[in-house]
Amino acid sequence: MISIKTSREIELIRTSCQLVADAHRAVRDLIVPGVTTAELDRLVERLIRSRGAEPAWKGYHGYPATICASVNAQIVHGIPNDHPLQNGDMIGLDIGCRLGGYYGDQGYTYPVGDLSPETWRLMRVTLESLYKGIEQARPGNRLSDVTGTIQAWVESHGYYIVRNFVGHGIGRKLHEEPQVPNYAPLEKNPRLKPGMVICIEPMVNMGTEEVVVASDNWTAAAADGLPSAHYEHVVAITSSGPEILSVRLEDETASLEPIRQKV
Repeated sequence: MISIKTSREIELIRTSCQLVADAHRAVRDLIVPGVTTAELDRLVERLIRSRGAEPAWKGYHGYPATICASVNAQIVHGIPNDHPLQNGDMIGLDIGCRLGGYYGDQGYTYPVGDLSPETWRLMRVTLESLYKGIEQARPGNRLSDVTGTIQAWVESHGYYIVRNFVGHGIGRKLHEEPQVPNYAPLEKNPRLKPGMVICIEPMVNMGTEEVVVASDNWTAAAADGLPSAHYEHVVAITSSGPEILSVRLEDETASLEPIRQKV
């Protein structure tokens, strides 16, 4: 069953999402060659707990860390470690928290030092696909209007949608109905209604849609070892259209411009 949120519940989700956005701000300038993902993990956990919240991932089905840190070909669910990041790496950070009984969630892919033009282009197209999908998150549209738009943009640029992992509803639970894939057609294709809150999160591989999962049973990576990008926003469906809950307004343009300027 898809939960329809009240305006109060949407504000509580927004509050949790803004804490997650603060965590992204706290670490983004620290993502440089030589830093370890374990260091980033410790910083984010301290910040989340200092605000009276709980990390969403830590302990979730046994996951051992606060952030998911996925480097280069890793798509999602990378476990933080003590290996220093290298110049030319890219890293996807997925951060979540629970505050006031409601969850917030946001994923973003960052450059580490100097990236190749090919990697910048992958990041740009993936981020653009997210916003194009969000534009379709309007009352009366079907979920496939969102997911099919993402797929069409990604594939028109020669990249591959990851089908093994999907977005989701969010609220009192971290993962709620509906599932939000990044492709169409869909087995379940509900009509979008005001009060629905969904996580839209394209995961895009440069060279293949095939995925392998590491022996840690968490870290998922592109089977060909080529880069993968991941971006995620929490979006409320309102009577006037989609509303992004996971970033404050001043960050939306800033998040796009650095990538536009590179390619």
